[in-house]
Amino acid sequence: MSFEQFLDPARLPAHLHGAAVAICNFDGVHRGHKAVIDAAEALAKGTHGTPRPAIALSFEPHPRSLFRPDEPLFRLTPPALKALLLERTGLSALVTLTFDRALAGMTAEDFLEELVVRRLDAHAIAVGYDFHFGKDRRGTPEFLVQHGRSLGLDIAIVAPTREIGEAVSSSAIRRALSHGDIARANLLLGHEWSVLGTIIHGEKRGRDLGFPTANMALDPQCGLRQGIYAVRAIVDSVAHAGVASFGRRPTFDNGPPLLETFLFDFSADLYGKDIEVAFVGWIRGEERFAAVDALVARMNEDSRIAREMTRL
Repeated sequence: MSFEQFLDPARLPAHLHGAAVAICNFDGVHRGHKAVIDAAEALAKGTHGTPRPAIALSFEPHPRSLFRPDEPLFRLTPPALKALLLERTGLSALVTLTFDRALAGMTAEDFLEELVVRRLDAHAIAVGYDFHFGKDRRGTPEFLVQHGRSLGLDIAIVAPTREIGEAVSSSAIRRALSHGDIARANLLLGHEWSVLGTIIHGEKRGRDLGFPTANMALDPQCGLRQGIYAVRAIVDSVAHAGVASFGRRPTFDNGPPLLETFLFDFSADLYGKDIEVAFVGWIRGEERFAAVDALVARMNEDSRIAREMTRL
């Protein structure tokens, strides 16, 4: 059955009623989130009777955008990419609630009784150990266990997931990406960090240099360290190895940040296509070259390194 998406939990079709619900913001869909999803899927299977569906409940925009609107927020997975990654986990559906003042002001009791039980018709909930909900964050994990079970819900509170001595979190992944530490970010994620976007026209300098690139404008709040990366681009469900530059092109115009991806052994027209670019490893920081010949020589070396890093 195909992955389904809903903005109104009351519109869930009958075959998704009685689901086990994984509740989280899911920014990154990292290892910690996957543990919550696994717990929901285990609750969905149950110990007797017909297995039920497992679905995700998430929120947009990110709650921090409501409570701290003046602070830039580096989203690891904007809505479209988050939905794609959740689909890949094997969940049946995603319900996305609009996180506004009305939802933020809902009591913890109403969140469970009105949203989860009445509108979602859930039979079970899985959340992380630090999940809070409802007005003034009164909905603690302890509250969820006590009040949820009184409503007939099966509850799973998932302990923190740890990797290399650190609790897996979206914040830890953002820090790693801000330093260009792709290896650490991907380890915490449990998959390669990626971006999803539409290929746009650039200045076509890469074509003149022998490196035609697929260009993508990332979110202005993207906190990825500027530099050169080994990447894999997923085009029409096929992965192609490549090398990418994220930055301001200091040798030429020092303009707005742009992701420019050169795909190895690939010649199709990508303009206007939506593609996913997954980051495999860090190669070097951006540099300003005194001569174009020196830049081309360095680009050839970057390509050699990227081919080695992306070799399957």
